[in-house]
Order: sequence, then C-alpha cells, then structure tokens
Amino acid sequence: MTKVPASAVGIGLRQPHYREVFERRPALGFLEVHSENFFLDGGASMHTLARARAAYPISLHGVGLSLGSADSLAQTHLAKLQRLVERIEPALVSEHLSWGSVGSRHFNDLLPMPLTHEALTLLSARVDHVQSVLKRPILIENVSAYVAYEHADMSETAFLAELARRTGCGLLLDLNNLYVNAVNFDLDPFAGLADLVPETIGEIHLAGHTRTDAGLIDTHGTRVCSDVWALYEAACRQFGPRPTLIEWTPICRRSTCCSKRPPPQRR
Repeated sequence: MTKVPASAVGIGLRQPHYREVFERRPALGFLEVHSENFFLDGGASMHTLARARAAYPISLHGVGLSLGSADSLAQTHLAKLQRLVERIEPALVSEHLSWGSVGSRHFNDLLPMPLTHEALTLLSARVDHVQSVLKRPILIENVSAYVAYEHADMSETAFLAELARRTGCGLLLDLNNLYVNAVNFDLDPFAGLADLVPETIGEIHLAGHTRTDAGLIDTHGTRVCSDVWALYEAACRQFGPRPTLIEWTPICRRSTCCSKRPPPQRR
C-alpha cells in the first residue's frame, strides 16, 4: 500500500482528465476517485483505475454507503467496497458523515446527521464495522448542510473529534464545507478547527462554492475563495501539512446544480 506524503497535493480523477493524466503524467501527489464508479469487477473503468494506481497513490472516496442511515448498513455495498480495496490497495479510503437512504428510497445527496449522542453511538458502531471489514482505518468527511436540526448535543467538529476518539478513524477535513456551514448558520469556522486533534486529520479538501441569496452552496464550481484559503492556512498551522485535494467541477452551472439545493433552514 503506497502512502501519500503529508505535503502531497492531488486532484479528483474524472474522465475528461484521463488523456492528459496518462500521457503527460503531471506531478501530482495522488489521485482521488469515487469508489462507487469502480464497483464492477472488470471493464474499461477498472482498467483505467489500474493504470492510475500504477502511476499515483489512489484515494478511494465513497459517496453511497450512507453510514448514518437509520436502516441497517448496506452490506452488499460494503462487500463491493471491500473487493475494490483489496484489489487496488489504496493509500486512503474515506466516506462521509451523512445519510442518504431510508427504506427503499435513495436520495442523490449527502444529508447532514443530527449531532446527538444517539447519532454518535450509531455512527461509532458503523465505522467500527466498516473498519473491521476493510481491515484498515477510514477517514470520515464533514459535509455541507442547508438545514440544521433544532436539537444538537454538540458541534459538528466536536462530533467528529469524538467519533475519531471512539473508533480510531481519521478525518477528512473539508474546509470549504466547514466554511459554507459557518456562513449559512452563523458559526465560527476557526473555532471549529480547535475541536480537532491534529493526529486524526488524514486529508484536507478544498473547493469553491456558489453564493446565492439564500446562502452558500457547495458546488465545486468556482475557484477556492480567499476566506477558505485563510482557513487552510490556519489548519496547516494547527495540524501541520496534510495531503490536500482541490475539488473543482467547472462545468457545474447554477441552473443544473444550485437550483436543486434548498435554502438554509432549521428543522
């Protein structure tokens, strides 16, 4: 298993990048892919991932395990992830602090968790199980939110810190998501950094967002703004250098992405 240097900078590997990445071999510290795009045992996608793995460390970033769902954990999904991890031997494996399914209904989004002791107990058991199956620690990423629950026992960063303490998992700290939530719900993102233990931070994500009348939307459709860069500088001072991924999807447009997001509100 290849390790990612602490000072490494990577990008998400998407189909428009394939030719340039494989022909030019740019000086990238690692490549990140969505795990679910490579669940098939063979075919062109897996061939592409194998080529990428031969050239760069790989980070498998999951978006569909729905760790926080009240339903039972999707064992079929986890088994596919296990096969992929065994085949690719990625440097990093991550998922989100979120839920996205209930019953037979699946939502095309990463929905925020209630920040309660009950939810923390559920997430801790789920993360423990996933790490046991994969035989390795995973990273858990904070998500952007556009609703806030009326009741919370702790902040999101305190929740993540305690999750890491209980399970031994690492954290994928998305600074754009931290900033988006801070603006949308009048929080201090720098205070959130103080909740986190440096040794638990395994990766950092940076991205752009879209500003609307209702609030900030995490679209990955713009360059990283100066406020998020300032937050990154503070994180580097506090935690030291960490593998950092810059997320950017310039084809994203407000009509196709942002209009599907609800305005920030409380429930």
